[in-house]
Amino acid sequence: MAVKPVVLCLNRSGEEVARKVASLLNADLHGREGRTSCDVTFGNALDHARDLFAAGVPIIGVCASGILIRAVAPLLSDKRSEPPVLSVSDDGAVVIPLLGGHRGANRMARDIALGLGAKAAITTAGDIGLGIALDEPPEGYRLANPDDAKEAMASLLSGEGVSLIGENIFGIEDVDGSVELCVTDAPVEGNANKLVYHPQRYALGVGCARNADPQELWDLVQKALYDNGIAAGAIASVNTIDLKADEPAMNQLAKRLNVPLRLFTAAELEEQAADLANPSEVVFAEVGCHGVSEGAALAAGGTLSVEKLKTANTTCALTRSATPITEFAGRARGRLSVVGIGPGQAAWRTPEVSKFVSQAEELVGYGLYIDLLGPIAAGKIRSDFPLGGEEDRCRYALEQAAKGKNVALVCSGDAGIYAMAALVFELLDRGPEEHGVSDAAHRVEVVCSPGVSALQGAAARAGAPLGHDFCAISLSDLLTPRADIVRRLNAAAEGDFVIAFYNPVSMKRRTLLAEARDILLEHRPADTPVMLASNLGRPTENVRYRRLDELEVDEVDMLTVVLIGSSNSRLAQLGEGPRMYTPRGYARKIDGDLS
Repeated sequence: MAVKPVVLCLNRSGEEVARKVASLLNADLHGREGRTSCDVTFGNALDHARDLFAAGVPIIGVCASGILIRAVAPLLSDKRSEPPVLSVSDDGAVVIPLLGGHRGANRMARDIALGLGAKAAITTAGDIGLGIALDEPPEGYRLANPDDAKEAMASLLSGEGVSLIGENIFGIEDVDGSVELCVTDAPVEGNANKLVYHPQRYALGVGCARNADPQELWDLVQKALYDNGIAAGAIASVNTIDLKADEPAMNQLAKRLNVPLRLFTAAELEEQAADLANPSEVVFAEVGCHGVSEGAALAAGGTLSVEKLKTANTTCALTRSATPITEFAGRARGRLSVVGIGPGQAAWRTPEVSKFVSQAEELVGYGLYIDLLGPIAAGKIRSDFPLGGEEDRCRYALEQAAKGKNVALVCSGDAGIYAMAALVFELLDRGPEEHGVSDAAHRVEVVCSPGVSALQGAAARAGAPLGHDFCAISLSDLLTPRADIVRRLNAAAEGDFVIAFYNPVSMKRRTLLAEARDILLEHRPADTPVMLASNLGRPTENVRYRRLDELEVDEVDMLTVVLIGSSNSRLAQLGEGPRMYTPRGYARKIDGDLS
């Protein structure tokens, strides 16, 4: 799913221009809270711009360029992957592409300038000197040797002209020069004086036996391309039957070719039966259509140009369209991203999580957790589930992904620590008789992205209480038998671990925390430091310290993380206030006590 750009409006003086820009680009509009009348608002412009940039969202700020520069500067690393960033003056007179000139920013700047009657202040040398960016070909064309583009552009800027082989995709009028621009389906070798562009006219259809060797399929495709004089860069998509969505061979092939994997039902493939060159009754009996590789290639568009080729376990075929393929038939493989958003504030959310949320079509989770995402979740389909509906939540997310959607299952803290990731995999591991999920749900891609856990957040606020061995124990007996919890408490107490208590109490569960305190007092000093951390990372954050023997159940609620020190943990009164830490033993190492 392509990520929509976001237009940022910081004040009312630029709001009219911001709305025009959003309309021109079909972009989302986010406005500064209290200073604009935008539906989607943000509090801090720097934090919000930084969060969007980290998520890979193109940004157009109707504001001073310096605001955007200061926001994204700490994140700059790779110009080939960073999203476009542009600034537009409040009066709409000037548009400046700041980043991503050859990743769409210059094109966006021209479109905005044309729509506003403004000046696009483009500074990229190639665009100024030539009016084109040779490393940004039109949609549907792929540059085969991008590493040579910089030197080729330098040659052109020094006065050398271009010559054309094939289509004139850039609309260049003067074509008498030494730098060749070659547009071809064939696997032509390029260099610094020859840039090769492949029109992506071919759709690749593939089939394979279950768990076929990915290398076997790759070798077959490479042979098909070589024998027919087709460049790998001319492939627009890999296509197959939806039953093969989770096949490693299919997914690795699409990844190696850097093209989308598109899926079709057996019924959709059977619609191509009359045009198959090699129909098979055996295939029909097995999957419900008379051909997978030829059928999938035909369903993707074009006419059959390479009939079915096969090995022992794989098949492939190719179709060719008259023009480059820019819109894809079929559907994508569904993806479920199980994301941990940390305590909720954007500064504690990883860029990867923000990216997965931005890419998602639908957000699933407990409503409060989705709310904590703030503007980055605006405009997306959201499915809120109450506390206690965990299994329904995970099952719904998997089944939505099974339809080909990109879904994010939103969890607080870390999704793999007392959260939904384990339940997602449990549902996938269950058999049909165990109330698992559909066959289609088993074929979705599931990715997990870490977040700042409650114990990490609490430890950071305290200082370094997890500096030595530690463990986490949930005191909720809703899913774990009470006897098991008590057994673990005794083991952790005897092992002298620092302990993080999750789910310490609820309205109905009030006794296990006191029992845990008493068990621990049998094994460690009464003055062992205890940290109580509530609403971490939120405006109502509350951190306080107690002695173990003074820990009272009534000052703990379900939003509190309880960190109990080991017998070696210390609470030091330092310049910044109390700091809790657990020594690792470096002092003994310095004294020579360690062997």
